[in-house]
Amino acid sequence: MNAPISLPFKTATAALAGMVASLAMMLFASPARAHNGPPFPIITDQRVGPCIVSLWIHPDIGNSPIFILVDPAPGRAIPKDLKMEVGIQPVSGRLPEVLYPTSIADQRGQLEYKTDVQFDQQEFWNVRLILSSSAGGGESVAKVEATPLGYGRWDLLLFALPFLAVGFLWFKLIAKRRGRKGRVQPASFADTSLP
Repeated sequence: MNAPISLPFKTATAALAGMVASLAMMLFASPARAHNGPPFPIITDQRVGPCIVSLWIHPDIGNSPIFILVDPAPGRAIPKDLKMEVGIQPVSGRLPEVLYPTSIADQRGQLEYKTDVQFDQQEFWNVRLILSSSAGGGESVAKVEATPLGYGRWDLLLFALPFLAVGFLWFKLIAKRRGRKGRVQPASFADTSLP
């Protein structure tokens, strides 16, 4: 009589299928912009001219996004002609400052300006936020270290290794338990026939 497949075997099979699917997604994923984490603020809730600004950056070597969140200063409104630029320059002074214009993106009521800047090597950089409008202007400066990109799609495999190792050990444990159950054989009747 065939016994139904045990629940641990079904679970182990599902886990193995999940690991194979995860590995396939990692290996055959299309390239995307590399990124080692979310952007972080280098200027936070600072008054610059008629506005309160926060500048968030993801300082990867190469193309790096910058997000500037803008709120009106207390008792003021955000000027309609508000313009922002971001200037970057190595702290060492080996390159002249490069200014990048920003574009506006309205994010559910939060005014946000965006731009992409270029870092050419790993070092500390001055990031200068320049604000101008008919109601006044100003600037703020911060420093950030540009960091190299990760390994792209291999980062996912590297970060997934501990989880894959736990899954492998769990699968081996299930297989070992299953093996013990398979070795237990029912007692057989002794052959009582005479020669």
